[in-house]
Amino acid sequence: MPSSSLFFGPPEMVVKNRFLGFLIWQSIPSTFVFFLFKIFVSAIFSVSGSNSSSGTSNPSAPFASMFTGFFTFLTFHLSQLLFSASLSLLASPQLERPAAPLELTFGLVRFLVVSGGDNASSTSAFNDFRRRATVSLYLLLFVVATAISGSLAAVSICWGKSDGLRSAWHTGLSMGLIYGAFYVYNKRWVLTFPIIQRPPFFSFKMGFPAATRLASKLSAAAFLFSAVLMVLLPDQFKRNVTVRKFIANQAIIFVGSFAIFLSWELTQHLHQVLHTKRYAFAPPKGSAAAETNPSEYLFAALEDSNSGSLLQYLAFLDLCMVCENNVDIWRRAAFFEETGETYKRIISISLKPLEQFALNLGQGLEGAVDITSQLSPKDSHFNVKQFETLKNFQLYAWCARTVSMLTARSHAEDRFGVAQLSGSNATVMSTLLSCLLAVEVLMGKKTTIQSSHGLFGPASIKWATSSIGRVDASVGKRKSGPLHSKAYAIANVLRVSIYVVVSAFHNEMVNSAKSGVLEKDWITSEKPLYGTRELLLQKLHIFLDFQA
Repeated sequence: MPSSSLFFGPPEMVVKNRFLGFLIWQSIPSTFVFFLFKIFVSAIFSVSGSNSSSGTSNPSAPFASMFTGFFTFLTFHLSQLLFSASLSLLASPQLERPAAPLELTFGLVRFLVVSGGDNASSTSAFNDFRRRATVSLYLLLFVVATAISGSLAAVSICWGKSDGLRSAWHTGLSMGLIYGAFYVYNKRWVLTFPIIQRPPFFSFKMGFPAATRLASKLSAAAFLFSAVLMVLLPDQFKRNVTVRKFIANQAIIFVGSFAIFLSWELTQHLHQVLHTKRYAFAPPKGSAAAETNPSEYLFAALEDSNSGSLLQYLAFLDLCMVCENNVDIWRRAAFFEETGETYKRIISISLKPLEQFALNLGQGLEGAVDITSQLSPKDSHFNVKQFETLKNFQLYAWCARTVSMLTARSHAEDRFGVAQLSGSNATVMSTLLSCLLAVEVLMGKKTTIQSSHGLFGPASIKWATSSIGRVDASVGKRKSGPLHSKAYAIANVLRVSIYVVVSAFHNEMVNSAKSGVLEKDWITSEKPLYGTRELLLQKLHIFLDFQA
């Protein structure tokens, strides 16, 4: 699917068109796998000598064979369509925590028995329970759909080639259950956006070896599971089957299971490639819309999409690539138009997720820290609320990179000075510093507010202090936690983003620091999202010395 810069219809059509394109493209590898392994299975069946009893020729045999082949072909594609539809229904760009079975039971009893609940806390709890219950329902539906898809696919591949359709049906059912459980356990429904955007064919080709290896492992596990299941069936020992035919049947079942798993893995990989590919929310270059308001389509996708939806993620990805790269310079130049409204709108939209991230993280740390003197968390474990806050790492990274790069680009590309006149520079720097401070406190890092006498010497020389950046003893325990790596990644992105701005405006910031107006130019006068203005200023001084 080529990257299109055209925009057809409303923003919601982007995801729908990708889903339809995915259904079309997934039929190609599925057809290839079906014919390849159908021929291989037929070869194994002919070697086993199972059809040697056909001594007389039947005139209707070719027609019946063609009809059977066409019917199994349609059945196999129907199974793949069921798997693809359930895959797209479950897929999401952010990780949603499902509700456990016991939690579902208590939640249903609570909201069915307990009356009232008009306050905000009960409404929020009910919405959270409903969201997590919906995720659990989708996971269950996916496992059921995968089991049905596996049964249909196994019957289609092994039709007339194994010992009855019942064994193929049971084998496909076990394959579907194994793959569904494996898929849910590894949280593979979360769409992972690649760091480097490559052409779709190249990305699909790079994932083929991994899909083959995983399909071989899963087919071996399904073969052992189905073998145990066949032994436990009551009528399996009543049939007189030769050793040659038994070996051929087992080989057919193994090859058929490998074909089904390979088809599922290729479909899943293709789904990841097509749905995480960048889409340019812009009119064609040179058109009337590109000359008047080239950012309108991007604003429509950013502002009208649901929070956490695939459309929102695609819009933020496109915005981040426009700000970082030089592929669409004409689109980035439109951000710095004379009125400054477009620039302020872009910065406001990009800062909104980061502001919410800092507020949520601050609420999780509230009561456990004292931000007036020394920042240090009391608890050594991440709680559930902090887990929910850190789950949107990809979105936070794009927003931080967008605002930092756009601020740095304004140093050379902002002809009208809209970035400085709008006050967006101070807002961007304060938000990034507040987010970084909250993440570092969450990771267990202590930061102490230093007085001006401890920071500056007689000749305005800044002395290094050993008390800044002390690490708590619980950090070693936190590094083994499940979310420490994600918190560390967010902190790293925030540091790099701040350094991007500091590197672009380093001379101006140093002169402002000498004049005593650094806080006025780069720290907002309002209360920070987390920490204090003095602490944010101290953090900014550390970045100016490149010691963060």
